[in-house]
Amino acid sequence: MPQRRFQQVDVFADEPLLGNPVAVVVDGDGLRIDDMQRFANWTNLSETTFLSPPTRAGADYAVRIFTPDVELPFAGHPTLGSCHAWLSSGGRPDQPGMIVQECAAGLVRIRRDGDDLAFAAPPLVRGGDVDDDDDLGRLLQVLGIVGDDVVAAQWVDNGPGWIAVQLHTADAVLALRPGPLGDFNVGVIGALPSGASEAFEVRAFFAKAGQTTEDPVTGSLNASLAEWFLRTGKASAPYRVRQGTALGRRGVVTIDQTEPGGDVWVGGATVTCVEGNLWL
Repeated sequence: MPQRRFQQVDVFADEPLLGNPVAVVVDGDGLRIDDMQRFANWTNLSETTFLSPPTRAGADYAVRIFTPDVELPFAGHPTLGSCHAWLSSGGRPDQPGMIVQECAAGLVRIRRDGDDLAFAAPPLVRGGDVDDDDDLGRLLQVLGIVGDDVVAAQWVDNGPGWIAVQLHTADAVLALRPGPLGDFNVGVIGALPSGASEAFEVRAFFAKAGQTTEDPVTGSLNASLAEWFLRTGKASAPYRVRQGTALGRRGVVTIDQTEPGGDVWVGGATVTCVEGNLWL
């Protein structure tokens, strides 16, 4: 059983233990799918990734992304954490300042700006208003709010099935105590007071083993929220988002767009918390 380099990286935080962790097996080449899935189940983190040499032209490295139960084609914070581990383990991109990751969803561009990394957000697969009264009614009931509490609700699905709810304030977002979610993956956003270092407070909820779970800091959700808010003029780039407050984290997500209608870049700080070798 060979030794393989390993890192556990905190994403969307510049200090350890304040963001969202991802486990990264740097030397993942040659592992079977069953081995990867078993190890991801053992780490019991939201995602574990495995790096290997790329197979597609233009890519710098390849990654496979696993939850404790299934493989994912793409996810936001594992993308940034994997890129951090690849770079800190000696990876050198073909294009200075721009890294290209190969994953099941295709080629993902990641840019490096100082110590921060940012990925180009994938397109939505479903958008638009939540116009089904049954869906909206069930969603409000799950969140424990009423229609007057809601500014807007949208499908913002870029893969995980996100439905987003905008509330009037960040305090209203932090006050939520959602009930059983059923089949909803829910993102909630509200504005922070003028003058705050971040523009919005975000929370992300999903069901796991029948229980409502909150994600500390969520790249895919912030990517889809940014697509909605920038397209409709609810925000202008660049801006910063706060997430994880209710869990005692201090996640910060940066959103940028170089030109109207152009790529949305979702980024933040990354920091290694654990580094060493494992036998796998």
